[in-house]
Amino acid sequence: MSYQTKIAFLFVSIGASLWGIIGYFVKELASIGFTPLQIVFLRAISAFIFFFIWIIIYRPGLLKIKLKDSWYFFGTGVLSVSFFNWCYFTTIQHSSLAIAAILLYTAPVFVLLISIFVFKEKLTWQKLTALFITFLGCMFVSGIFSGNFSELSWTGLITGLGAGFGYSLYSIFGKLASKKYETLTISFYTFLFAMIVLFPISGIYSSETADFDANALMHTAGLGLFPTVLAYWFYTQGLKQVEASKASIVSTVEPVVATIMGLILYKESVSFIQITGILLVLGAVLLVQERKTKSVLDASL
Repeated sequence: MSYQTKIAFLFVSIGASLWGIIGYFVKELASIGFTPLQIVFLRAISAFIFFFIWIIIYRPGLLKIKLKDSWYFFGTGVLSVSFFNWCYFTTIQHSSLAIAAILLYTAPVFVLLISIFVFKEKLTWQKLTALFITFLGCMFVSGIFSGNFSELSWTGLITGLGAGFGYSLYSIFGKLASKKYETLTISFYTFLFAMIVLFPISGIYSSETADFDANALMHTAGLGLFPTVLAYWFYTQGLKQVEASKASIVSTVEPVVATIMGLILYKESVSFIQITGILLVLGAVLLVQERKTKSVLDASL
């Protein structure tokens, strides 16, 4: 594995880890009185503003795109970010948080299948094994085995799988866009499209919306900067060198980070099964980075 590829895997891991700290900001904004969809909109608009400032200072020319390429950003911003968030929150309403989380992490399965056709990626035993270990690990981490599947309705199942599918599309559209555009350009237009779509359905303009005071502003800025701007920049940058299917598997370190953060910040208990799940996910991340070496016999031929 080349040095560049190792750095790319590191970037994907950093991006996914930053996604894992989103729970802190969401909890704080929810305690202020914002609804889930309003929080998603605040995330989109704050990220849009940060990316805009970053590009204007760094290189304004990155704002230029071809109109015919807008479908890349419609894919990342609307079909992925907006759609999977809506599906995810709907699933939570119709089931439990654990069930919603595990259905969301069917995403690597969708990425693997789509990548075979779109990017002509090979379906290897290494990927399939890592995928199985990852999914099992996420089930352990989510605490699904202590949950009750009777809570899962057909609506919850469909929207849960929709969340996983929508979540997977960022790896697909992001990978396609990365062949033509810089990471900052992709991220900026992703959240521009997401912001436009989310505004009318978020209810942020309602008179019942929570007061946007200094505390709300601080946590909105934190939400936009750390688990969004920096997270998407690192992940998208890593996609330039890493196969979409492998990046999606590596991104499952997110629930691991979220679990550890809950343990540290909120004194949430972690069971032996959850610790086992964390180790399984980390093991799968290491497995997917291993390059299959040829045998001495193959080399001699």
